[in-house]
Amino acid sequence: MNQRPQLQKAIGKFGFFSLAFGSMIGVGWLTGMKGWLGDAGPAGAILAFALGGTLMLAIGFCYAKVMAILPVSGGEVAYAYKAFGTGESFLIGWFLTFGYLSVSAFEAVSIGIVVSYLTPFDHWPLYEIGDSKVYLSHLLLATGLTTLIAFVNFRGVGMATIVQSILTLLLVICTGAFVIAGITNGSLTNVESMFGTAEGKAGFTGVLAVFVTVPFWFVGFDTIPQAAEERTDKVSADKLGRVLLWSIVGATFFYAAVILSVAMVIPFASIQDQDLPTAAAFEQAFDSPVLARIVLLVALIGLLTSWNGFFLSGTRVLFAMGRGHVIHPAFGRPDPKFGTPALAILFAALVTIAGAFLGKSAVLVLVNVGSVCIALAFLGVTLSLSAILRRSGKSISLFTWTLISIAMLGSVLILLAMLIPGSPAAFPLDAWEWKILAVLSALGGVVWMLSHRQRSSITEAERQRLMLDEQ
Repeated sequence: MNQRPQLQKAIGKFGFFSLAFGSMIGVGWLTGMKGWLGDAGPAGAILAFALGGTLMLAIGFCYAKVMAILPVSGGEVAYAYKAFGTGESFLIGWFLTFGYLSVSAFEAVSIGIVVSYLTPFDHWPLYEIGDSKVYLSHLLLATGLTTLIAFVNFRGVGMATIVQSILTLLLVICTGAFVIAGITNGSLTNVESMFGTAEGKAGFTGVLAVFVTVPFWFVGFDTIPQAAEERTDKVSADKLGRVLLWSIVGATFFYAAVILSVAMVIPFASIQDQDLPTAAAFEQAFDSPVLARIVLLVALIGLLTSWNGFFLSGTRVLFAMGRGHVIHPAFGRPDPKFGTPALAILFAALVTIAGAFLGKSAVLVLVNVGSVCIALAFLGVTLSLSAILRRSGKSISLFTWTLISIAMLGSVLILLAMLIPGSPAAFPLDAWEWKILAVLSALGGVVWMLSHRQRSSITEAERQRLMLDEQ
């Protein structure tokens, strides 16, 4: 019988909160603000995030519920295997891996954009993609930071979460400074249109356009289930569920506060041509480069917390599939000294660096592709929990079934809104998103077929023990 590979148990309760909250915040509020205010206006954007946060709470409830039953590495991969079997587990794991790594690549691209706003950093242009140039300076920075994050994760999850906790504390402190300054010194008279100004995206259409991207901006709370098996003995699975839900509440208030503060300090029309309107708004309104730099400092911290969190989560999904021989078992072998998934970390680093080569023009594409992959994972969790509860034979409360139904319906609607032609939020038929999703699907099929030998090397009873820690 194969010994069940296990990772280092070193994450405490605050470490898990930092992992989830820091991953959700990221840098999207800086790079995405232009689209949110342009499409939906401040009231529409806040409404979209409030609705999105409510939906994420319902989905988060499903995660907390199933995590209490299966507090093992890999989260959705294990849940889908328990509920449906190996094929469904691979399907969810494959798209979830690239959902996480698309966020990691998004951060790798965004770091150059943020640094360029702080100091001239666009050096040594190499080539153009779309309307934007790709600079060697940006690629070197992205590669260097990816290598650093990979190194921190390789040396141990304890080190990774200590770094995450410190950065999250700095994030909260610095955010409070500029949000309070914006709301107390701003004015509602600066809000020109409460529900959108961009042609064709005002009103309900604008709110929907922002709402369907919510899975991308809120994804991060599900980093907790990925690392649930690495909790210390003082943290129970039930406590993890509560931490997960509070992290969603915190992120919802964060996004709403930042949107309101930016809208109040200066009319959006005066900054809508800026790449980073959040920083530009505070610099122009207060004539204070220092305040703008605080905003950018928060962005850099959020970028690093998000980057680290999703990088870690992507490696845990790969580890769980490797440990269960769903893909090559080498992905499921922890380093004997540090207890971390070495091959999964290397793979995640290479994918992240490759994504950085796509440049600034790929930012929105990465957001959209990541949203599809993550919404698919959300749907998978709701279906898995429903199946597991039905088979348990236990009485399930009406409240529980209601939240599962809301989470399931919301996940389906988000997927349909993004993928069904004719939807106001759907990708154009010639969009790169379709091409990337097609390539991912084809690659997934190839990996599934090539992994047949590994899957056949153990029995289903042995796979169940390895993936679920069940005899």
